Amino acid sequence: MEFADQIRALAKRVQKMKDSILTEEATKTSVIMPFFQALNYDVFNPEEFLPEFTADVGIKKGEKVDYAIMQNKKPMILIEAKSITEILTKHDSQLFRYFGTTVAKFAILTNGIIYRFYTDLEEQNKMDVTPFFEFNLFDIREHQIAELVKFKKDIFDVESINTTASELKYTIEIKRFLKEQWESPTDDFVSAILSDVYPGKKTRQIIEKFNGIVKRSFKEFVNDILNDKLQTALANTNSDQLNSEVAVTHEIVTDIENNKENLSEIVTTEEELEGYITARILLKDIIAPERINYRDNLSYFNILVDNSIRKWICRLHFNGANKYIQFNDDDKTMIGIKDISELISYKEQFVQTVKRFI
Repeated sequence: MEFADQIRALAKRVQKMKDSILTEEATKTSVIMPFFQALNYDVFNPEEFLPEFTADVGIKKGEKVDYAIMQNKKPMILIEAKSITEILTKHDSQLFRYFGTTVAKFAILTNGIIYRFYTDLEEQNKMDVTPFFEFNLFDIREHQIAELVKFKKDIFDVESINTTASELKYTIEIKRFLKEQWESPTDDFVSAILSDVYPGKKTRQIIEKFNGIVKRSFKEFVNDILNDKLQTALANTNSDQLNSEVAVTHEIVTDIENNKENLSEIVTTEEELEGYITARILLKDIIAPERINYRDNLSYFNILVDNSIRKWICRLHFNGANKYIQFNDDDKTMIGIKDISELISYKEQFVQTVKRFI
């Protein structure tokens, strides 16, 4: 089985049993050890995967790290494990103390679902405050698999990982910054954009005037990219010769604005928006596109008729490792998918479901 398939299989298994994992020890045995087994480490060989590694801290002797991955009898990676029910942030300082007392080059903090990878980019032999890489077992991305595979036993190389660690760390920070600007552009961000597009003086009044324009332009730009991707998918399919024009950018932006009070907790992803656009295209001959709306929540993404939760057409479950769509038919049919473009194949299910509400 390919590495990516192993990780996805583990994610699916953990999803099913997570509510039964109630302790740190159960998390270690049921989730964390299998995760490192997938990375080809012999978790039952203490010369390779050492439990309860001693890491003396200052005058404190006998401090234990949950695991250490050993190489030539030296710790290369320290692993601090917490219960699957715990939030990781409050434990960072503990691993921080351990890191500085060993020759380990990497440290991993995990609750079995989220794996945070640390090193010493900012100051040698001192663990950075922020991780350079984070892997979420319930939200697997292809580009993250490519980074995770570098930690496999048979290809693990400190120098190779260190070479890309800095780039990964700042990629995370840049994406975080862009997300913040997406939701609420700062004056500095607006001013930086205006320096290339507005020849006049950037007064406070001008910056305030352009704040909304920048925010709207940012969202339209991203949605244009989504639309282009969808058009490409449609052009490459023979399903009913779908060559529809996608003219929904304004509606998507409006929907995001109408739901902005939920943005602090709910993240509407590009895939979910692509699913929404696809539904509107597939149903354009059955129902007016403006009658198709969406409502996102923490568990799934609803596609609705007339913005009524009682008239949901389908639910997109894209937040976990395995993606699937559920139709609001008599059987509440659930279908697994790997790529958003597969939705085109289910045009008939979309049509038959929406006919229940028109």
